[in-house]
Amino acid sequence: MHKKILNAPLFTGLLYFLPLLTFAATAQPTNFEGLIDIFINLITATIPVIISLALLYFFWGLAQFILNTGGGKEQEEAKNVMLWGIIALFVMVSVWGLVRVLQSTFGF
Repeated sequence: MHKKILNAPLFTGLLYFLPLLTFAATAQPTNFEGLIDIFINLITATIPVIISLALLYFFWGLAQFILNTGGGKEQEEAKNVMLWGIIALFVMVSVWGLVRVLQSTFGF
């Protein structure tokens, strides 16, 4: 039997964060502002991934809604998935905007 150690999505996700990890290894914060900069870089790198996952979740609900056109419980569950996907997208984009406002306000 041959087992896969890394599957493709996990491997590409690790490759996405590799530059951030190497930056974190070379840039040592000398003060509080440097620590905040590393934290902001981490958030900035992860937000597009999380937004993509929320969008994928919404499209999953949309596909389930289209496939279950006959109505019933499955269609209601698909509506709930789409609703929570939209709510997640709204919250994440709002937090991203708040981080940008704080970043420009305090000059990080």
